[in-house]
Amino acid sequence: MKHIEINSEEIAKLAHVSRSTVSRVINNYPNVPKKTREKVMKVIEEYNYVPNLSAQILAGKKTKTIGLFFINRGHVSEETSANSLITSVIENASALGYYVLTNIIGDTNYTESIKGVKEVFLQRRIDGGIFIGCANHEPMVEELIAEGFIVGIVDQVLPGRNEPNRIVYNFNNEEAAVQAVDYFVGLNHKKIGIINGDMKKSSANFKYKGFLIGMEKHGLQVNDKWIMPGHYEKGGYQAITDLLANSSESDLPTAIFASNDNIAYGALRALQDNNIKVPDEISIIGLNDQMLSAHLRPALSTFRANFGLMMQQITQKVIEKIEEGIGTEFIKVSLDLHFIERESCRKR
Repeated sequence: MKHIEINSEEIAKLAHVSRSTVSRVINNYPNVPKKTREKVMKVIEEYNYVPNLSAQILAGKKTKTIGLFFINRGHVSEETSANSLITSVIENASALGYYVLTNIIGDTNYTESIKGVKEVFLQRRIDGGIFIGCANHEPMVEELIAEGFIVGIVDQVLPGRNEPNRIVYNFNNEEAAVQAVDYFVGLNHKKIGIINGDMKKSSANFKYKGFLIGMEKHGLQVNDKWIMPGHYEKGGYQAITDLLANSSESDLPTAIFASNDNIAYGALRALQDNNIKVPDEISIIGLNDQMLSAHLRPALSTFRANFGLMMQQITQKVIEKIEEGIGTEFIKVSLDLHFIERESCRKR
């Protein structure tokens, strides 16, 4: 049926009831006589009336919508894990009767982008939000939490920030990095390097911290030349290109821990382009276990991150806070990463 613009006052006139009665029917209040309810519903159905969202918000009603915000300077479509993250949130929200409004923020320094995100919350177009890809301290996110909005954050460690409307999910990145060094040492590697990710993010810092802990644990020297910056696949490629350009063959690490699989892909490609064999000459470990990792040649040894479980849990917790109230509990969860041994490492 075609939608006809009509308001609740006109519905009341056509049904010969008061406007407050129409409101009680729309909001499914129990204290409406059956015949009156049927009469109002008949008019609503005849005119295909949809209650005004703004009016519902003013009345304190929930929108049954959460926001999903990606902070990413590149193209999210090029991130192999992005699709699974988005669909996981949508599936889990849908199962609980919620819609998902998704937005990509290319630059948190761009005033208009930040203003737009804040307005979505302030205008109550969503009941809460989930942020992925934030810097560890993201002023916009901190402002929203200070305003009392329900916010879920993937990858954040801020000591002392334990507000009940803040929901934080992390992976145990520090422990994974320690395990990576342990594994290399078990294969008799002593010259071990790391390609770090975006150091503004909590996860990158904890991976680097774990790497240093692992090296100290085994009494191994940390070579500053083998601590390389990298971001995305291009960063991994550039890190290895720069390393090779500034090192002799005898001054190369025999093993490299890449902060994520995308960085590892770039590093692997750069090594192959320079005729350095993996794992014969240099072993590599990644982190995340993206879909492509098992199909590379050589297949990439990495740590499996269960993003599906993480997004399921954070979505459920955000909606739980929306439905049941914020309460007093601060939710912070750290999920383990599981090592997947493949072909990109070998014994010395």
